[in-house]
Amino acid sequence: MSIEVVHHPLVKHILTRLRDLTTEPAQFRALARQLTLLLAVEATRDLPLREQQVQTPLELAQGYALAQPIVAVPILRAGLGMLEAITELFTEVRVGYIGLERDEATAVARAYYCKLPPIGDSRVLLLDPMLATGGSAAQAIEVLLRAGARDIVHICVVAAPEGVRLLNERFPQVRIVAASLDRGLNDRKFILPGLGDFGDRLYGTGTH
Repeated sequence: MSIEVVHHPLVKHILTRLRDLTTEPAQFRALARQLTLLLAVEATRDLPLREQQVQTPLELAQGYALAQPIVAVPILRAGLGMLEAITELFTEVRVGYIGLERDEATAVARAYYCKLPPIGDSRVLLLDPMLATGGSAAQAIEVLLRAGARDIVHICVVAAPEGVRLLNERFPQVRIVAASLDRGLNDRKFILPGLGDFGDRLYGTGTH
C-alpha cells in the first residue's frame, strides 16, 4: 500500500489535538492550517528548482527559485480548511475548486461545482482532509486528469486503508501524503479512529 505518512513530532502533536472531541472550531481551524503547512512541505519536497541570482545588501548571491507552478484544488467544503496554508506558503499559487457532496445514506459523492485554472505542467495539490472510501478523491482526480493534470499529490489529514487501496489501484501515479493511516471504516464509512466530520468540526455545524 503506497502512502507517505509524515512522522514529524509536531504532526503527531497537532493531529492528536485535532482528534480531541473537546477541540473547539476556532482552535480546530488553526490546527488544520498548521498541519497543512507541514504536509505541504512534504508534498513539495521534490519540486524542481532553477538558479537565480539576487543582490544582497553586500554582493550578488546565487540562489534558487521554484521551477514548477503550483495549483491548489480543495474539495469543497472541508478542503477549504487546508487552503489558507497553501496560499500562504506558495504566494503565486493558482486555485481551483471541486464541489462534491457525500450522500450519508450511500456514502457516494455527487458533483455540484467545478472551476479550475489552467493546469499545464503544474504540481496539483488536491486538498481533502479525509480519505475514507476514496470515492470523492477518485472523482476529483478524474476531473483533474481530464483537465490535463499530469503531476498530482493528494494531501489529506487522515486516510483509511480502503481509500488508499482504491487510489493506488486506479491512479498509481498519484502520490498520497497524510498525517496518519488510520485503522479502517465503520459501517457508515467514517474513518476509525478518525476525528469525526472534518467540515462540521471546522465550521461548528452538525454534531461530532
